[in-house]
Amino acid sequence: MGRMGAVTSTAPSPGSPDSSLLDLAPVIPVVIVHDVADAVPMARALVAGGLPAIEVTFRTPAAADAIRAIAEEVPDAVVGAGTVLSPEHVETAVAAGARFLVTPGWTDRLLGALDASGLPYLPGVSTTSEVVALLERGVEEMKFFPAEAAGGTAYLKALASPLPRARFCPTGGVNASNAAGYLALPNVGCVGGTWMLPSDALAAGDWARVESLSRQAAALRD
Repeated sequence: MGRMGAVTSTAPSPGSPDSSLLDLAPVIPVVIVHDVADAVPMARALVAGGLPAIEVTFRTPAAADAIRAIAEEVPDAVVGAGTVLSPEHVETAVAAGARFLVTPGWTDRLLGALDASGLPYLPGVSTTSEVVALLERGVEEMKFFPAEAAGGTAYLKALASPLPRARFCPTGGVNASNAAGYLALPNVGCVGGTWMLPSDALAAGDWARVESLSRQAAALRD
């Protein structure tokens, strides 16, 4: 885990320390936290609904504190950092207690920082050449982003035969209506999405609704 030449995105899970991040649940919620006070009740609702892996994106100033709060107060959550764009983001995420890292794309410099962190990570790809470059480095688990805009299920299906070692977490335009189509593909381990976190439920603090939608998402692979 976390070494060039033998990189797998393996995250510790509540039940199995050696489980792949892609296998923790069929859906990884992609979370944008504006108010740190929402982080813990939101995470508890997601976990209660069967979605333990939670990606908190570095899209707001509250992100690092939200990761820290979830890591400290929701022990059954596997909280990670998303929209990781720089080595500085990597450092901040590690310090906050993130257990995995997700990027929308990658450069050699960023990949080096991800690897040096010792955490499992999903580097973002949207082209065949990017996938081949990562496979050459021993990275076999990736984020496919932006999934729908980059070709969706048809594109991933086309990659499965020539690049069978690559496994993906498609994110970007994935929702309740098309998630099952992605999850049916042999090279998709899970998907990332936000549909279990509707803005009106978050604004109202309706964590029961979040839990219910999370339960539906978790059942996509039952």
